[in-house]
Amino acid sequence: MLGAPLRAQDATTLKKDMVGQWELSTTERSKTCVVTLKPDSSAQGLKLDLEPGCPKALPFTRDIAAWTIKGLDIVRLQDAAGLPVIDFTEVESGIFEGLRTGEGVYILQNLAAARSLAKSMDQMIGDWSIMRGSGRTICGLTLTNTEVSPDNFAVFLKPRCDPLVAGFKPTQWRLERGEMLLMSASGEIWHFEADDNAQWRRVPDSADSLILVRQ
Repeated sequence: MLGAPLRAQDATTLKKDMVGQWELSTTERSKTCVVTLKPDSSAQGLKLDLEPGCPKALPFTRDIAAWTIKGLDIVRLQDAAGLPVIDFTEVESGIFEGLRTGEGVYILQNLAAARSLAKSMDQMIGDWSIMRGSGRTICGLTLTNTEVSPDNFAVFLKPRCDPLVAGFKPTQWRLERGEMLLMSASGEIWHFEADDNAQWRRVPDSADSLILVRQ
């Protein structure tokens, strides 16, 4: 009994936090749909609006008539009869995942954050140099928007790289929580944080730091 008020508060807070615009998408964001979740009640649940292109992009959205919170932490998009079309749970702050049997995983995330990530991705694509903190260039690489696995994109090293980078040999990159990650085929990851709009520094910092600079 002591836990009941806390549970109610959790669900109430989640319901309040969910009101607003969200991007519903496939994991790689190749198909997207904007959903506006409203606080108003209807016969089917809580009201929502789907942008006109949703049914074409994601056919299952044709069945969505309302939304609600189930239990403590499930965001449910449901049909006119109150049956679940898809249930989402939060996997990290502001990002929810839901599974549709036979189709796969879908993502629900804050629209502004999703668009900010897309803009940041576009700004990263192109040719970069890896420099030591001393200012000496030790490698060139190209970041592409060619997806090689969900949310990971191809990176290509240019010839005559320093053995440090050539040995690491990154094959994929992605943006994650404000960091740019370079990943090798063996699973090793280098993390970079933005210094300014055009420069990223490897973290944690070291005496012989590495910096990514756009060419």
